[in-house]
This record gives sequence, structure tokens and C-alpha cells, in this order.
Amino acid sequence: MLGASALALGGCEEKPPATTPPGVYIPSVKEGESVFGYLERTRGGFDQTLYRQIIGAANAYKEGDEAAGLAAADDTSRTNARRLLHHTRIGELRAHPLFEDGLFSLIEQGVDPAMAANLEGWTLGDLKTFLLDQPEEAIKAYMPGLGSDLIACVVKLMSNEELVAVGAKVFNPLPGSKVGARGYLGARIQPNSPTDHPDDIRWQVFNGWAFAVGDVVLGTNPVSSEVASVATVETALKDVLDTFALSDVMPHCVLSHIDIQAEVEKQQPGTTGVWFQSLGGTEGANGTFDVTLPKMLAHAAQRTGKYGLYFETGQGADGTNGHGEGFDMVVHESRKYGFARVLKQHVAQAQLRAGKEAAPWVHLNDVAGFIGPEVFRTREQLVRCCLEDIVMGKLHGLMIGLDVCSTLHMEVNLDDLDWCLDQIMPANPGYLMALPTKNDPMLSYLTTAFQDHVRIREKFGYKVDDRMWAFYQELGVIDARGRPTEHFGDPTWVYLQYLRRKGDTRPSEELLAEGKARMEEVRKRGVWLAEGHGAQAWDLNPALDREIRDLYEDAKRSIWAELPPTFTSALPGAVRVATESKDRMDYILHPPSGEQLSARAVESLHLLRDLQAGRYNVQLVISDGLNAFALTDEGHLTPYLERVRAELTAAGYEVAPQPVVVTSGRVRAGYHIGEVLYGSLPEKDSRRALLHIIGERPGSGHHAFSVYITAPTVGTWAQEGVVDHNITRVVSGIADTALSPSTAAVDTVSILKQLAPP
Repeated sequence: MLGASALALGGCEEKPPATTPPGVYIPSVKEGESVFGYLERTRGGFDQTLYRQIIGAANAYKEGDEAAGLAAADDTSRTNARRLLHHTRIGELRAHPLFEDGLFSLIEQGVDPAMAANLEGWTLGDLKTFLLDQPEEAIKAYMPGLGSDLIACVVKLMSNEELVAVGAKVFNPLPGSKVGARGYLGARIQPNSPTDHPDDIRWQVFNGWAFAVGDVVLGTNPVSSEVASVATVETALKDVLDTFALSDVMPHCVLSHIDIQAEVEKQQPGTTGVWFQSLGGTEGANGTFDVTLPKMLAHAAQRTGKYGLYFETGQGADGTNGHGEGFDMVVHESRKYGFARVLKQHVAQAQLRAGKEAAPWVHLNDVAGFIGPEVFRTREQLVRCCLEDIVMGKLHGLMIGLDVCSTLHMEVNLDDLDWCLDQIMPANPGYLMALPTKNDPMLSYLTTAFQDHVRIREKFGYKVDDRMWAFYQELGVIDARGRPTEHFGDPTWVYLQYLRRKGDTRPSEELLAEGKARMEEVRKRGVWLAEGHGAQAWDLNPALDREIRDLYEDAKRSIWAELPPTFTSALPGAVRVATESKDRMDYILHPPSGEQLSARAVESLHLLRDLQAGRYNVQLVISDGLNAFALTDEGHLTPYLERVRAELTAAGYEVAPQPVVVTSGRVRAGYHIGEVLYGSLPEKDSRRALLHIIGERPGSGHHAFSVYITAPTVGTWAQEGVVDHNITRVVSGIADTALSPSTAAVDTVSILKQLAPP
């Protein structure tokens, strides 16, 4: 219910005009009035819905809050919401939680009760003034008493300039390092590969080090979350660090589910580094990641070594996964940081129990902009989000880094990202992502390149962790004064040093030539490597710059591509259905429209269900997703379908002969199809599988598709909305130039056998 409607129903003394703007409408407030005073005056007492709306309306505008009915109707309403918050006492806010669940209770356990009690009489305006006026030492003395919701509310009151001011004076460096310290800007090298190829990963590390970039973590996002595959990548990363004697300086990480990392460590002790997990702002949101509070606390209790835990978060993830729970994105994000703070405390306790110093190496990466325009669309909103999150993370006592990024369907281009970085960097986040170019070859989104780090260091004077800077000088890519040498930007030089440390005595010319050949092999697999630079040391090589810009334009074309009318007729027996998306624009800007089937589609599926009569236990679904070219390019879909059908039949599965083709389909549309086809079958304990083939985000040039594999029982399919990402496995990056369709088909059936043996 919108604010205007709420006021009208309450019979309040403020009568809104006949026509009010959509959103939370707060036309006027009284001088010195608090949120609770306003609720008493307009509603006669506390009202949870309007309470959440007022706090949401205080946010800077973002599409995600608007979709949740929590955005201010206009600038006046936003200003009034902030005025109400400014005069609200901290004790009253703490006494009225926006949402209570087990995670909220856990977060509150991480707050110092005595310090929190000292703050109860302050207003939010008092707290804002304190944060702006007082030095770091005074702020840090009070930080343990700041609850997550309180931290979220106070950043709503700050301008971008004020957020920069607070961010620039609070620092929480990692133990025994300068990572996250004042005047330092670190880098997570993100050596992603479309095929998890160890050489792709190693060479991107060599590439980063050639530009003297990388000091926080070597962190790869894996294509496969199979234990054996994750173990292979872990070993490749560890080998590079061990070879250069850097294992005590920085960790490595494969960003699979934390359970998978724990299993790798169990099978191969000592091979994993820092452990990773994505976090949500509610118990329900964490369930989407297959994460529970007891599970995370148990994992934290195991982290008694040097390296602890690494988390990723991002505004909007909770709402887009169906767990908004009626409160806004900023508060959701802050609660994730509260969760991380508690887990950091538990890592420290585990170290103490093990007889070690409490020095928890725990950090967080805010992946701002990764979801898409349904959360926020513009570069100005990206900057605001990053500044909010820097301050919230630091006030939670965390070392926080940023993935200042953009999907290809946002209104943020390659050059816009440079502008964003220039606005954000004065707040001094702990670190940024680092890739050979701004374009991730596997995740297909825009982020920060190695050269961006070189430029930022030059412009803002930020430094690399002292130990890694000394290593780069020893490596010979920078000189004693910190200036680039003749080897700067040359990954083959780093490769030469790598082989020398392994005892290879072949002539340097031979090893450098071998390095050139290896680099070419990596490039042929669709992974860009940055060699040399342009006019300035921070400029991308002009030829590579042109290639990346061409890929960006290709991605823009791909986003708007649609399946041709002949697509379905070319698939024998195919049934075509549509979602509730009105058109491509609606599909891109309003993802929920692509998650729900149209009424006509449901009717068609009912007919298909009756025709099939429960005879099949595997259903193929094909959706355009965000790139129809992924399905229509030659050598993509057809070889996959042929091989996967053959593998499924050989394994003993009964595959429905009628594939379902979805126009404007997202992953959750597949779950809805499974509910319709399987939910009414009589054998409630039998398993039924759905393989959803869907076009991935464009941007890598591969035009890749993914396959989402879901195989619960009929009884689970029968429960509307229960089947979700947490019980789904995925094979991604499938294309003739990436993970081959034939290999992907074999992987698909291998995973399905684990989920639902034939």
C-alpha cells in the first residue's frame, strides 16, 4: 500500500490531493517531528507498513525501491522523510525493528549492549553530526554500539559529499597488512575463465602482476561447482602463490558455494585459502543461496588459520530473489554487513579457542550494479550505491571493497565507469576488482581493469600493500621509485620469473617465446590479456581497446535480439509459450514479468501435461533469456540438444519429446513450468527433472547459454513457489568458442545423476 493510500485510509488531518504521484507521498511534516510523532499524528499510533515506507522514502531514488513500493513519490516527500528520520531518537528506532527473523536476532547479538544504551537518547541527526565532526578514534569507540538498521538509516541522511567525508576517515585494515588502510587501494585479481581452464587463470594472474596489480586475493568465479573442478582451480591458484612465496602475503579463493570449498579442504587439506560465500539480508534471502545461520556459524568456527572468510553482497539481491519482506534495499544491504560482522566475531573466537591471536582475516566485496536496471539504471545511482555501502561497511568494522560494475542492459557504458570511479575513489574503499579489461570473459559484465588501478594510483596517490609493492619491485615490473620498467605490462616476463622459480633453466628467449604461444592459446579460448599500454601507462593497448568496445556494441545488439518466428517450428514437437512480459523493454526493465507465465501459456502446458500423462521424468525448456543469439548461432543449441538427449537416454531417463520454448523467459519461468507439468502427478516421492536452456548475459562475445538443472520430488513441485535457485545446479558458458555444447551435455547429465538417479 502506497503512502498516499495509507494516509487517506487513516482519516488523517492531511488530505492528499485528488491526484497524487505514485510512490510514498509525504506532502508535509511539522517542525522537529520524528517518524513516530508523524505516525501518531497521521495514523493515531504505530503502523508498520507506513513506518517501512517512510524509511524507504528517505533513500536516494533507485528502481529497486520503486518496484517494492518504497520509493518517495517526489523530492518533497523524500526530503520530508529525511527530516522525520533526522529528528527520530535512536532508542525508538531500536525498539521498532523493520523486520524480525533469526538473522536480525543474530545481528543484534553482535552489537555491544552497553554502547548501544549510551546512544539511545541521540537522534539520527545527532549521530550524523557526530560522524561528520569527530575523528576516526572517537567514531570507532562508538561503532560497536551501532546496529545495522541504525547504520542504514544514518547514511540515508547524508549527501554524497558527506558519505565521502565519513568514508575517507574510517578504516579497518586486514590484520598484519596495509590492505584496507588509509591511503591504500587494493585489488582482487578476478581471473575468470569460460571453461575453468587453469592456464586461463594463471595467465590472468601473471597479467595483473605485470601491471603491479593484485594484493587482496586471487579470486576466481568458477563455471563449474563440481568438487573436482573447484579443487583443480584452487590448486592452480595456490601453485602461483606458492611458487612466488606469497602464500603468507595474500590468499586465493574459488568463489563456489562455501560447502563445496569445505569439501575440497576436507578431501585435500591445505589447498584452499580464504573461504567465500554470498550473503543475504534475511533468512529467506540466504536460503536462496542455500545458506543457513547454523551452517555459516559452523563454517566460521572452522576458520582458525591465517585466512578467514570472504563475503559478497549487493543492493537489490534480496528483492529480486523474492525476499524483500517490505523493507528497502539500503537496510537489506546493511543487515548483510551485520551478518558479516557477527561471523567475523566468531572467527576471532575460533582463533582464540585454538590458542591463537584473535586476528580475523575477514573482508567483504560489495558487487554494486551486478543485477541490472531493475535495481538501478544510471551511473549516478551506481555512485550513490557505492558510497552508501562503503560507509555502512566501514561503520560495521569491516574491510570493504567494491565491484564498481555494470551489466550490459544498464545505462552505464565503458566510459561512464571511469567517471563513476572518479566520484567514488575519494571515499577510499579497501579494494576494487581487477581484470585484464573492463569486460569479464565469463560473467559478461563491466568492471575495473588492471589499467584502471594504474590510473587511480596516479590520480589519487593510493598505494598497494607494502609487501606486494616490494614484490613487484623484486619482480622487476616497477623500479625503486615506483615507476614502470621495460617489463611493465609484459605477462611473459612474469611467466619467465615463474618458471625460473620452478627451476627451469632453459634460455630466456625460449621461455619468452613459449609464453607468447601460451598467451595466444588463452586468447583463442575467449580470454583477453592486456599486453603493453597506450600513450600513458594506464591506457589500454589501442587495439585491445577497440576490440572491447566492439564487444560492448555486440552485447547491446544481443540484449535486444529476439527468437525468429521459425525457431520453434524447427524443433520437432516444440510447444511455444510466453511469459507476462509485454515486450522486450518490459522484460529487461521488469524481470518479474519474465518469471511468470501468461494465462494462455498455462493453458498450453495443461494440455501438454495431459498429453504426456506422467510418462517422462525429464523435460527440456528453452528460453531466449538475455541473448537469443546464444540459441540461434550455428553450432550452439543443436549439438547440445542432440548430445544431451543421447546421454539422457543412455543413462535410462525418459525424456519428453516435446521441448517447451519460452519467449521472454527467465530462470524462474522454468520453475513455474515444472509446477504445471509435474505438480499434479500422483507419485509424490518420485523425482522429475527440468533442464532449462537459457541465453546468458551478453558481453563476452561467446553468445553463451546456460543450463539450469532442477530435479526435486513431485511433492516439492506441487508446492507453488517452493522450487527455487537453492536446489538448482547450473552449467554455464556454453558456446562453440567456450564450453563446448557436447561437453556441456555430458556435464549436465552427470549433475542430473547426482540430483535424481535414473
